[in-house]
Amino acid sequence: MEAYFDNSATTRVYDEVAEAVLRAMTTDYGNPSSMHTKGMEAENLVREARKTIADTLKVTEREIVFTSGGTESNNMALYGTAYSMRRMGKHIITSGVEHASIYQPLTFLEEMGYEITYLPVDENGRISLEQLRESIRKDTILVSIMYVNNEIGAVEPVEEIAKVIHETNPRTVFHVDAIQAYGKYRIRPKKMGIDLLSVSGHKIHGPKGTGFLYIGEKIHVHPIILGGGQQRDMRSGTENVPGCYGLGVAAKMAYTGFEKRIDRFYELRDRLISGLHEIEGTTVNGFEDRRNAPQIVSCSFEGIRAEVLLHALERKEIYVSSGSACSSNHPGISGTLKAIGVKKELLDSTLRFSLGSFNNEEQIDYVIAQLKEILPELRKFRRY
Repeated sequence: MEAYFDNSATTRVYDEVAEAVLRAMTTDYGNPSSMHTKGMEAENLVREARKTIADTLKVTEREIVFTSGGTESNNMALYGTAYSMRRMGKHIITSGVEHASIYQPLTFLEEMGYEITYLPVDENGRISLEQLRESIRKDTILVSIMYVNNEIGAVEPVEEIAKVIHETNPRTVFHVDAIQAYGKYRIRPKKMGIDLLSVSGHKIHGPKGTGFLYIGEKIHVHPIILGGGQQRDMRSGTENVPGCYGLGVAAKMAYTGFEKRIDRFYELRDRLISGLHEIEGTTVNGFEDRRNAPQIVSCSFEGIRAEVLLHALERKEIYVSSGSACSSNHPGISGTLKAIGVKKELLDSTLRFSLGSFNNEEQIDYVIAQLKEILPELRKFRRY
């Protein structure tokens, strides 16, 4: 049996998404900037996708900019805001558990003279609202906090964060990396006080190389890709019509039957956690209830290196991750696990199980059964 539990790294596309991409590649394949019929057909697909996505967030279509994925969306939000607001200040706040597509741009901005404040998190991966309030200054131009942590599934109180930011300094822009949250939570940027929101398509059973950045109508972001002036000059380059259209289909499916789908995720997650607790020497990281994201379970296995266990499971056609697979296939020791205070001896013994729409109870039971069989054997022959 194949059991794929690495959906936070990437997902299998829905059949409907694959069909939509094929249509845009083989039938409505024109350049959306062309003035003839083929171009207009392609443009209509992009417009349809933009409207679908805007409807899921209850925002206007003009506030959606298509990108090549979460990394570009995050880079665009950080660089674009830093450049456009550089005369107002050069102070930026983030957390100590962000994705590399936040950390690396901020490191570069730090080299360019910006000051970055990194907020610590508690044992469950959440920042302190009081520490955030104390860190905001008159020259704070941007706060960037992820909605759902990609490694342990910690959920930040983004609405409360937004309130603190806008009460303390109304000029400060609030960016949310929602790459692991979109499709798992109902997100209303305007109601929640979110100014910028990053999303990736391949986390929601959409095509790889697709994503978008929500930019609130009152927020000015300087474009980082210049050229032909597409997307109202915000992101030049011929639109990826198949990707945009496929992303739109995936977004619509993510919010169709939403409550039932999320309940299903939590049922599977509870079943997985219950099974893990039956295994000696396991520790689940973060909240085990609905305070955690519905699709992610982080578990440490005492006395076993994560890479060894990962490949042992792979031989049983069980696919998991040892941390974030987005930045490298050799991620090293997780900064997130260190930040939440995981014991030193467990830092290199932690796997992430992440659920998707194609998982079921049989797969959960299979992975638990295999872990019960594999772990005692590995512990007999462990080497340090």
